Amino acid sequence: VQLQASGGGLVQAGGSLRLSCAASGRIFSIVTMAWYRQAPGKQRELVAGITSEGSTNYADSVKGRFTISRDNAKNTVYMQMNGLKPEDTAVYYCNFDIRITWNDRPRNYWGQGTQVTVSS
Repeated sequence: VQLQASGGGLVQAGGSLRLSCAASGRIFSIVTMAWYRQAPGKQRELVAGITSEGSTNYADSVKGRFTISRDNAKNTVYMQMNGLKPEDTAVYYCNFDIRITWNDRPRNYWGQGTQVTVSS
């Protein structure tokens, strides 16, 4: 299984970006999909997550600005980021819990990361 993230870039404060992350390989189902981020000198933190039923959760710092969604047919998660702030600058990583077979326990996978830079 591989996760491929895309959509990062350089944007001015107040701007928007849309991140995508697609899983490929042998997949029976994807239980949860999430985005984490890691800024220089800081620990990796959860930004947003979405379950297979569509329930979502967000870090307080991004509530009302970021929206996570998923397309199960494409094994893809998206995150629309609006009202970006310089403090959102970080490498963003996707993270999936995936079942390879119907009776398999979920296994955790990370994408390679995509850089988001917000200038003031």
